[in-house]
Amino acid sequence: MKKFVVTAVLALCLMGVGLMGTGLSGPETAYGANSDTYKQLNLFGDVFERIRSQYVKEVKDEELIEAAINGMLASLDPHSSYLNPKNFEDMQVQTRGEYGGLGLEVTQENGVVRVVSPIDDTPAARAGIQAGDYITRLDGEQVIGLTLTEAVEKMRGEVGSDITLTIVRKGEKKPLEVTVTRDIIKIKSVRYHIEDEVGYIRITSFTEKTGEGLKEALEAIHQELGDRLQGVVLDLRNNPGGLLDQAIAVTDAFLDRGEIVSTRTRNDRSIQRYNAHKGDMLKGKSLVVLINGGSASASEIVAGALQDHQRAVVVGTQSFGKGSVQTIIPLGANGAMRLTTAYYFTPSGNSIQGEGIHPDVEVEQLRLDEAEEINTSRRSERSLRGSLENPNNGHEELLEAETRTEEDKQKEEDKIKLTSAKDDYQLNYAINLIRGMSIAKFNQ
Repeated sequence: MKKFVVTAVLALCLMGVGLMGTGLSGPETAYGANSDTYKQLNLFGDVFERIRSQYVKEVKDEELIEAAINGMLASLDPHSSYLNPKNFEDMQVQTRGEYGGLGLEVTQENGVVRVVSPIDDTPAARAGIQAGDYITRLDGEQVIGLTLTEAVEKMRGEVGSDITLTIVRKGEKKPLEVTVTRDIIKIKSVRYHIEDEVGYIRITSFTEKTGEGLKEALEAIHQELGDRLQGVVLDLRNNPGGLLDQAIAVTDAFLDRGEIVSTRTRNDRSIQRYNAHKGDMLKGKSLVVLINGGSASASEIVAGALQDHQRAVVVGTQSFGKGSVQTIIPLGANGAMRLTTAYYFTPSGNSIQGEGIHPDVEVEQLRLDEAEEINTSRRSERSLRGSLENPNNGHEELLEAETRTEEDKQKEEDKIKLTSAKDDYQLNYAINLIRGMSIAKFNQ
């Protein structure tokens, strides 16, 4: 009887997930399950009961069920996962504004944690952790065997406490031991400064206030330079993404009309299009967008739309290639599931999934004071285990907030010089390109 109840509950849960995740009507989903499906559920029930009764030590039923759900979602693609109540609450806290942690955007690859990018002005960035680093141990404990959620949970903790990361870095013969002190992570996603007569705006993530922050930055740049403004460099390098509506707002700020992005569910059953409103805040001035292999998801929406509309010149290196939409589906008191529900497409109808945005002008990053060997290999969405195929090759509603927000600070705090053209080859190239475009427009 106990086995029957477990199996029946699981069957109902699975059908419920299908209803929420696909938007199909109840009867079509329920009757779509054939006898083989129920045989497999019976198999699950057998295994579940064997573990409960014969495993060498007692395991809580909740832990077994959570592990099974985690395995089911993780087998789909790298971005679908289960959020237990605590992790779901943590995610909501992050979206609201702050948490105790290191300030890393990470993914899981080959069983270890790979750094997508350190977040500006956080303990991780100050400790010198770099994009592409592999974290293999946390306080001496191996990462292999942990889920990404478990590894992230261990990196978070009480503000002021230390954690030692064992890092494998390309070019280093031995693993590095880096001790990082946790701090309150507060991220202002938009910062700017002025390079002579060129505005520089860096967006580190797409959070709840990104669109508002961009507007304030553009207004301040216009106010300071007036008619002397030659153009703007929009830096999306190492920006891992975030909220879809904010990516749309950022793109809309530079366009007068046209489609920004579309999302399409399975078999194109539902296509949602998002269009620009009249009003280019840059008033037709030159725009260059900087991207690299750490630019993903919402960053690629912005770069792809501005490129397709020929509103901006995209400079840098090929972006990450995350072209899928994750929907957060609450599961009541049981947390939530993060499920990949759609692909997004640029205005020209291209999917970025696994392909990324190819820059108009490819410029590798070099230090200006020395020539360094260029590493042509790149980590991308396609290199992740279980990544989805590009839908164009075969024939985000909501993008998860991957980063944190914070309340606005005084305007003077916006003028933090994140980088300078004198020590950033790609930025130097972009600024010179803006100047050249400005001269060309003036001579027309």
